[in-house]
Amino acid sequence: MAFKRFLQAAAVAVALLAVATPASADPVRIVGLGDSLMAGYGLGPGEAFPDRLQAALRDRGHDVVIENAGVSGDTSSGGLSRLDWSVPDGTAAVILELGANDMLRGIEPAITEKNLDAMVARLKGRGIAVLLVGMRAAPNLGPEFATQFDPIYERIAGTHGVVLMPFFLDGVAADPKYLLADGMHPNAAGVDVMVSRALPYVERLLGEAGKAS
Repeated sequence: MAFKRFLQAAAVAVALLAVATPASADPVRIVGLGDSLMAGYGLGPGEAFPDRLQAALRDRGHDVVIENAGVSGDTSSGGLSRLDWSVPDGTAAVILELGANDMLRGIEPAITEKNLDAMVARLKGRGIAVLLVGMRAAPNLGPEFATQFDPIYERIAGTHGVVLMPFFLDGVAADPKYLLADGMHPNAAGVDVMVSRALPYVERLLGEAGKAS
């Protein structure tokens, strides 16, 4: 009888412990969907933007996992075509960084805007929070192209009510100490600058993802 009472008491204790100690939540899953700037062209292991951003967010107490879905050379059309399989179910947020290759190839900005708008709409339709990362036209393309290209990110962000980082290469573009020899892609130090500039926007993104969950 005493042993039976002991087993009953033990069972109650285990049940109370389970109630008092909830299972730890899964990390917030983020996908960085972009081109070579996201993929980490020319960088070593752990030096790409998603890797450095994940480390910085964890240092600030955020339990996140960031998947690198960057593809060097990708355009907005390519991103749209691979959107569904690049962003799996269970993704809470997407950092959408595309359009630079469209600009470098002189693709009509209206086409870029249409593709990016469709991607944001599709992600929001899936309940996924979006940080739209802006790009600016290279000076050699002339002021007319820049007038058409530069505002598309702000318009899309305003239309869909998503977080906007105005310029991904802010503080890095045209500064040789932060660029690889090609003068276009960031080196490891440049990525760290980009991460520091991106953190406030990404933390806003995490807030939006929390609202959606």
